[in-house]
Amino acid sequence: MRKIYITVAFTGFLLSGCASVVTGQNQSLAVDSSPSGAQCTLTNDKGTWFVNQTPGTVTVTRAYSDMSVKCSKGNKSGLTNVSSTTKAMAFGNVLAGGIIGAAVDMSTGAAYDYPSPIMVQLQ
Repeated sequence: MRKIYITVAFTGFLLSGCASVVTGQNQSLAVDSSPSGAQCTLTNDKGTWFVNQTPGTVTVTRAYSDMSVKCSKGNKSGLTNVSSTTKAMAFGNVLAGGIIGAAVDMSTGAAYDYPSPIMVQLQ
């Protein structure tokens, strides 16, 4: 009987942090602007990233907070905010990996996703 408890506890440990293991803390985002050829800065509470020229891609750290995307080209600029969404995998993690696994995924940002591609209209 003791072996069953140890097996169940070990299995729960292996499954904790499921989204962290499957998709990780980082996400690749495609960024475009109209007109294209803009330089963009993406910011959330985990950091700041840059796209030198749109269309382009950048790898960001996932977070619960919104992503602010500011782009400029010459005298034109644009700003958009994109909301992160909680991945379905995070809810499954509560069942399979327990509270610890869910807490790990939420604190690292692995439980969240940003929409891609992101389009910024310059004015």
